[in-house]
Amino acid sequence: MRAILGCDRSARALKLSPEAVTRHLEQQLLSVYLISGDEPLLTGEAADAVRARARSLGFSEREVHFLERGADWDAVRGAVHTLSLFAQRRIIELRLPSGKPGSVGGRVLTGLIESLDTDVLLLILTGRLDRDAQSADWVRAVEARGAWVQAWPIPLARMLPWLEARCRRLGLAVDAGGLRLLVERTEGNLLAAHQELQKLELLHPHTRIDAERVLAATIDNSRFSLSELTEALLAEQAARGLRVLEGLRAEGVELLLVLWAVVKAVHQAWSRGTQAPTAGWGGAGARTRSADTERPETRFARLAARALRADGLAKGRLSGDAWDELALLVADMCGRPALSAA
Repeated sequence: MRAILGCDRSARALKLSPEAVTRHLEQQLLSVYLISGDEPLLTGEAADAVRARARSLGFSEREVHFLERGADWDAVRGAVHTLSLFAQRRIIELRLPSGKPGSVGGRVLTGLIESLDTDVLLLILTGRLDRDAQSADWVRAVEARGAWVQAWPIPLARMLPWLEARCRRLGLAVDAGGLRLLVERTEGNLLAAHQELQKLELLHPHTRIDAERVLAATIDNSRFSLSELTEALLAEQAARGLRVLEGLRAEGVELLLVLWAVVKAVHQAWSRGTQAPTAGWGGAGARTRSADTERPETRFARLAARALRADGLAKGRLSGDAWDELALLVADMCGRPALSAA
């Protein structure tokens, strides 16, 4: 009974996946929960589950503290130790975007975790914790007295089973073609994928949903990364490279970072002497067009000139659209040259 009420100080330290949180909470509610990760859907759902379970056990008041650099940790300490006039049991929620409270904050957190009253539930929300942060004393205090929920990104290869599980939870009947299309259109963006499933639930209740219905109901919410752009370039996948580039632009990724990734890919391809088994950099499997009409060093010089022009546009030294120049560079690197870089 003490474990159910969040009073069990001897419970074994727990590391939970987001999927295991609900089952864990049915058995016990501990004194402190750390929820970390860069997946807003998974971290948000885990936090909601903890709050809901706590409310069902009488934690009727919730106090939220946003703790950036230079935060007032004395206020946090006072909030935890001050008796509430309105509720006997309280949730104190601490949001640490960086996951690094600093030396003062770390000491305060460790002390609070080790001395929590049974009428206070401490919920700590952070982004992904790096190796140094994971070994901090306050994190170890959480592990000793509570539970740590780590929300890792879902790899693209696991998106299909993840969506299938979500469909079962929502009672949706989406066929294999519809699920594959949803994977393609959301590309690792879990929040967008979940929102699209909720939309399909509203539009097509108790109906078999095929790819055509998914296409009509969804919008493109792909979340791309610089590494995906590099992979597409090294594989000479022009269509995907341009799509990733447009996704990065739409998501507000800094132009110079994207240019850096493209230039890095150009140098990687040149240093290898080939981009892929069918690439055009002078390898055994080079495309006929590239191998017969253009030497690898000539191609590299042309791409370098276009990259230099994109850099000049990005920094305002030249007139024009740097993103357009980057698109031309991506197409050129994938063996689809459109215009001269001059």
